[in-house]
Amino acid sequence: MEPTAGSRYTRARDDLLADPAGPAGAARRQALCALTDRWLTELFTAAGAPPRGVALVAVGGYGRRELSPGSDLDVVLLHDGRAGVAELAEAIWYPVWDAGIALDHSVRTPDEARRAAADDLRVQTGLLDIRHIAGDPEPTAALRTSMFTAWRAAAVKRLPELHRAGRERAERHGEVAFLLEPDLKEARGGLRDATALRAISASWIADAPHEEVDAARATLLDVRDALHLVTGRGADRLLLQEQDAVARRLGLLDADTLLRRVSEAARALAYAGDVTWREVSRVLAAREAGAGLRRLRWAQPRANGASARTPLAEGVVEHAGEVVLAQAARPARDPVLLLRAAAAAARAGLPLSRHTVDRLANECPPPSDPWPADAREAFVALIGAGRDVLPVWEALESRRLITRLLPDWERVRCRPQRNAVHRFTVDRHLIETAVEAAAHTRRVARPDLLLVAALLHDIGKGWPGDHSVSGEVIAREAATRMGFAKDDVDVIGTLVRRHLLLVDTATRRDLDDPTTVAAFAEAVGSVETLELLHALTEADAAATGPAAWSDWRDALVRDLVARTRAVFAGRPAPAALALPAERIVLAEVSGDLPVVRLEPLPFGAEVTIAAADRVGLLALAAGVLALHRLTVRSAAIDVVDALGVTIWTVETEFGRLPDPAALREDLRKALDGGLDVAARLAKREAAYPPRRGAPRAPARVEVIPDASATATVLEVRAPDSPGLLHRIGQTLADAHVSVRQARVGTHGADAVDAFYVVAPDGAPLTAAEARGLARTLEKALAP
Repeated sequence: MEPTAGSRYTRARDDLLADPAGPAGAARRQALCALTDRWLTELFTAAGAPPRGVALVAVGGYGRRELSPGSDLDVVLLHDGRAGVAELAEAIWYPVWDAGIALDHSVRTPDEARRAAADDLRVQTGLLDIRHIAGDPEPTAALRTSMFTAWRAAAVKRLPELHRAGRERAERHGEVAFLLEPDLKEARGGLRDATALRAISASWIADAPHEEVDAARATLLDVRDALHLVTGRGADRLLLQEQDAVARRLGLLDADTLLRRVSEAARALAYAGDVTWREVSRVLAAREAGAGLRRLRWAQPRANGASARTPLAEGVVEHAGEVVLAQAARPARDPVLLLRAAAAAARAGLPLSRHTVDRLANECPPPSDPWPADAREAFVALIGAGRDVLPVWEALESRRLITRLLPDWERVRCRPQRNAVHRFTVDRHLIETAVEAAAHTRRVARPDLLLVAALLHDIGKGWPGDHSVSGEVIAREAATRMGFAKDDVDVIGTLVRRHLLLVDTATRRDLDDPTTVAAFAEAVGSVETLELLHALTEADAAATGPAAWSDWRDALVRDLVARTRAVFAGRPAPAALALPAERIVLAEVSGDLPVVRLEPLPFGAEVTIAAADRVGLLALAAGVLALHRLTVRSAAIDVVDALGVTIWTVETEFGRLPDPAALREDLRKALDGGLDVAARLAKREAAYPPRRGAPRAPARVEVIPDASATATVLEVRAPDSPGLLHRIGQTLADAHVSVRQARVGTHGADAVDAFYVVAPDGAPLTAAEARGLARTLEKALAP
């Protein structure tokens, strides 16, 4: 049987995409377009298309010859209004559908196409990339000319509309550069933004920097091609479970290398967009002002033809809404000019002009080592400018000027963080932390030390090992290079080394145990460093994401700070902090146990449980919550007057919160032995489909020495999952140890929990018993 045109095309297409020695990248996309053009031309001819008045054209990505393996074919059948066009279209469309190729099609006269473009911005931008495939070339050429003419004529109206559409997409999809699972097309810095820059250039209002944009666009297209080949579908979102395979397809080392390459391309596109849209706004504003002046007939030319320049700092002025160098500035002789210009721009809330950034990069030498005082002051002013520092920082990043100032920055630049709690790459998290820290500078004695520590606190994530340890070394070197005094360098080093200590101690240790506060105070060293660490902790959490902080954590952190301040002052520690829910429970217990209270929160609920203390209470309570499809985000567990009191912060997996009466009844049954919680959870777990994605790191259980004088402290780090706390609690119960206190926290996909346990006689476990229990827990939590 003679193969059909469709089968010949799909076979040739499959061969092209599967050939490891064949073309790749842009060459493969163009080859795929050429192959598709020939097939559609064959279908067009076989359908009996008339020689004149009808044309088949490609638009959008197909029109630009950017056909990825899973892309739709965007085509339009242009016609002159003659009869029988519908039948002609079907004769072309049906073979495409039969071949399993996605098709985005329309049938229009040129006038209908123009009207559709006038009504729909996306149609209009798609038609700017119109390309002739088959048939009469005259209607294609005429429509192309008229579309460009109409686009340029309507640019004053349509470009602001295009800009708004881009901002709305960014709000919905975030930024490609900083996401762990970015949408390569729709997010800010993605392929649709690159298409918008082409449309701006076509308007003749402004022009984008072609070299950077073209290179970044090609990178994102190559990644999307690999994603389509790996998944076998037209996906645009780069999901975690596909990143290693996509990296291998592109010949990259690993998924982190892939994400760094994507991030760099997206940042280049986003910055090019910022620069180009500023120029668009300037030109449109000038046109509008000029039109108004002409209408009113009072426009007066400037005497020298120059616009006003407002001084901002030595050698730095504002001009046309941007920060530029003064005419007398000499960058080659002024090493501090780079920092002075950047600080002036951030303080004024104005962008650095692209020309100024290029000139500073090409001419301005780095500051001497150590920096002079005015360089250090300008740098602190820059990072302390709040949110206005971000566009200035990105402008400097576009020419790698941050790495010139801080050489170790290159290791964290565009570095992904494989933790769902973090919203940003490492470098963006660091500058976001400085932004958040700027809001706390009035509450500390040394704002400069707070801001520099905020910027450097995770700088060690570019090196192997504990990032706090390596980060301290890097931070001390950087602070010394900046010209800080030795005592200040020591404080910055301590803040970086201990930046996790405050929240970890507050949420995972017993604050009523004198050992806890004494050890913390010794590590911090002084009340001044304590205040700085408190502000840094809050800034770090705010920059990380909403899951990194809560009212519960805030209360515990403030409690620890107050207790530590008392230690430094030689005063007795303040009274123990009683959480509100705990007080409510103790006030309401009247012998009818268990007590269950549920208080809705904006993001879930706070569940408070009180029952007679017993071995295994933690496991049963956690298991009942899991049975009701409640995901535990945090928990505080204490024994108060022979009662086990547990305060849980939970979210529902789906649907509404459960009825507290139902929770109480199931807990009562579990305590009485009438509900087999473990069996119910196992049955539910067996019904879940296998998890996709890379294997998760195994659980790790550590014995924390000298953390308490009255109990043994075990710290459990494990992948979060339904019923995790039940399994931990059941393992501890099976070992006949009692949980006297626990601090449970969930950080994205990982749980980090601390348990204060004692032997049946109420004493801490021996060292051997503690090590054995830790190993037993690790085995129980193994997948």
